[in-house]
Formats: sequence, structure tokens, C-alpha cells
Amino acid sequence: MPETETLHDAFLDELRDAYDAEKQLIKALPKMAKAAESDTLRTAFETHLEETQGHAERLEQVFASLDEKVRGKHCDGIAGIIEEGKAIMEEDFEGTTLDACLIAAAQRAEHYEMAAYGTLVAWAKAMGHQEAAGLLEEILEEEKATDEKLTQIAEGGINQDAAQRAHGGEDEEQDEGQSAGRGPQDVRRLFPGSSSRAATAASRGSSSRGSARKSSGKTSGGAKRSSRKRR
Repeated sequence: MPETETLHDAFLDELRDAYDAEKQLIKALPKMAKAAESDTLRTAFETHLEETQGHAERLEQVFASLDEKVRGKHCDGIAGIIEEGKAIMEEDFEGTTLDACLIAAAQRAEHYEMAAYGTLVAWAKAMGHQEAAGLLEEILEEEKATDEKLTQIAEGGINQDAAQRAHGGEDEEQDEGQSAGRGPQDVRRLFPGSSSRAATAASRGSSSRGSARKSSGKTSGGAKRSSRKRR
């Protein structure tokens, strides 16, 4: 009968998973940096690449402190997140829209790692692995700082600009529709110096143009219906 595995075994399993995750991110981050449109975001990715390389080195120190061989275990979770990031880069996004999506993908990875390292720190402390706990806590704090930095970049203009681009067309159509239905009072609000007669004339002109559009549409539709009857 096989021996029951302990918390120490689970700890080593999570440690190997985290080590592989860092190795995968070392390969993925340069591609994200290259795809970024914003110089600030590109720099953030490049900075975190250096930190991630440091994380892998710290994990190697953790293995050494436990007298364990450095070994990774394929991390399916981070692999899926990286695949999602690749899919985003293959879409037709550009400008701040692309940057907003890249930040979202990067923060998914950060949140995954924050959860993993939070668990590793807690388990290391519980089992009395103080050196390992200290090294893992350093990594955790850097992951939190990176997540916060990405939030600041997103809220520093990227999200707002991408949102305005997304709704720009709707705003223009809404403005056109509102101007077509303005009455004399609305015109006087827009042009305070205009007289009542001028405002009324402007309003009628706008209404006439709207009626002309509607009548032309009806004529076209009527012509189609009549042509069908002839056939």
C-alpha cells in the first residue's frame, strides 16, 4: 500500500508548478512587449521580464534550501492563460484597444501567480521553512506590485481612450439624430443671439430635411412594391 502524501509533498508539487510557470512567462513576455503599442506598457513588460527571471532564480534557491532537486512540472493553468494572450495578439485589435487587452491578459497571469505564491508562503511558514517562506514572499510582493502597475497604466488613459474609440460611431449617430429633431427653443439655446423667427426657420429647415429623407425612403419602397405587382 503506497504511503499517504503529506503537505510537504503538496508544497513541492506547487513549487515545481510555479517554477514551470515562470519559465513559460520568460518566453511569453518578450512577445507581449513587442506587441504593445504604448511605450509605458512595453517598458512594464520588459521590466517584469527581468523580475520573472529573478523569480526563477529565487525558486531555485528555495529548492536548494529544502535539499531538493530543481525540477519543474508543466503548469497547465499558466499555459492556458498564455494561449489566451496569443489569441488576443492574433486578433485585429490595434492602438489602445490592443494595449487594454494585453493588460487584461497579463493581469490574469499575475492573479494566478499571486494565488499560487500566497499558498506557497502560507504552507512554508506553517511547516517552518523560514528561508523558503522569505524568498517566496519576495516573489509574491513583486507580483502584487506588477499587478498594481498594470492597473495604473490601464487607468492612466488606455481604458478610457479604448472606450471612446469603441463608442465613437454611436455618439456621432446620436448627435445627428438629435440635431435633426431640434425645435426653435433648442436652436435658441445653441445660438443665444438668434431671433425667434431665425430659430423657427432653422427648425423648419431641419424638419424639412428629415421629411425629405422619409419621403424619399417611402417613394423608393413604393417603387419596389409597384414593380413587384407588374411582374
